[in-house]
Amino acid sequence: MFLQVFKRVESVCLLSEGNQSFQSLKIGIREDELSVALLSAIIVLINACNVEQLHNIPESVSEAFLSLLKEIRANATHHLVIRGDVKSNEGRVCKSNVGVSELAESIFRLSINASQLSVSLPFEVVQRGLFGTSDSSFEDFLSNYWEVSPFLLTRTSEDNNVNDMFSPFIQSLNWNGSVPSLLHSILQGLVSCFPIASEEQNILNFLNEVKDRLGCPIIYQQDIRVVKTESQSRKETHHFHPECHKEPLYFTNEDVLKCEQAYKEGYTVALRGLEFRYQRIASIADTLALMFGQPSVGANLYLTPANSQGLARHFDDHCVFVCQIFGSKKWTVFSQPGQLLPRLYDSLCGSDVDCTKAVRREFFLKEGDVLYIPRGFPHEAYTNYAVDDGSPGFSLHLTLSIEVEPAFE
Repeated sequence: MFLQVFKRVESVCLLSEGNQSFQSLKIGIREDELSVALLSAIIVLINACNVEQLHNIPESVSEAFLSLLKEIRANATHHLVIRGDVKSNEGRVCKSNVGVSELAESIFRLSINASQLSVSLPFEVVQRGLFGTSDSSFEDFLSNYWEVSPFLLTRTSEDNNVNDMFSPFIQSLNWNGSVPSLLHSILQGLVSCFPIASEEQNILNFLNEVKDRLGCPIIYQQDIRVVKTESQSRKETHHFHPECHKEPLYFTNEDVLKCEQAYKEGYTVALRGLEFRYQRIASIADTLALMFGQPSVGANLYLTPANSQGLARHFDDHCVFVCQIFGSKKWTVFSQPGQLLPRLYDSLCGSDVDCTKAVRREFFLKEGDVLYIPRGFPHEAYTNYAVDDGSPGFSLHLTLSIEVEPAFE
């Protein structure tokens, strides 16, 4: 009935109860009480389902509602009505009892169905993109480099394997040569991705923990960081200071504009959770997790201006594949300081790393190149000024992180 009755996504808005806190926002539809009632009923029904009941929803219905609810969520975010007498310049607004988090929960639940239909990339596509074109390239990597030594795959002029692997993602960024447009494309309208423990057996247990916060804007330090390393002190500084706020620092449209200014001042914009935000990245991450026998693979994005360093020298408790998307970046990787590899969530991981006696290797990554850095190997990276070879000076790279869980070591 809702699919038949509801015709105007542009008439959907968010209503505030006098303040604009995330928890107070409700979904409203202009001049359409029937659609409001049906939407409320649908969301209540979807959110009451267990996993088996979700799977029993016909595929065509589930896909139709998932697409429509995403469209409603995106459109409502751009239309906020302060309640008052619940009237706007475009007519009376019919208010529902559905909050942003309830709508986001329905999208989350229907996405469980959609994820069953998504297909991981073929092994050979990811193998060619990350390890080279020879039949034995992956086996050679496992034998000689995995958790032993850095590994660089350089893209030749004839070889577009990495670009082929990431091309749908690159196209979705709508890159037109302007860094502000790139930032806007990446950050605009994003919602927070709350961390899910990889050993979580029932996804609805996780959902019950975070359901009241679903659909909220991205949160500083959880989803995004804006950071640079000072050349003199070698210490990281943040453009935003969340410790000044008692509540989580939610990102607004104004903060997106502040990111553009921070970028001009040399700050790197780092975004977490791309495997939840882009279908193509999810497919790559799923395949890579299967290849290494791990429960999951994470994906982060880093945009660094020319002549700048984002994160300070550090080592990680997970293995990383650095995939250069745009521009170029110079990496310095140091030999492992100790004999033992760090365990996941090891408290010793951090930026206070003494590398005075370590062996260093330098790698210059251009578009399409991939660098593997084992866990426990200190590293740092920085960009140069734009050079004559056509490089724009800045860097956009993506990291694929393989967390070696203790049970899977």
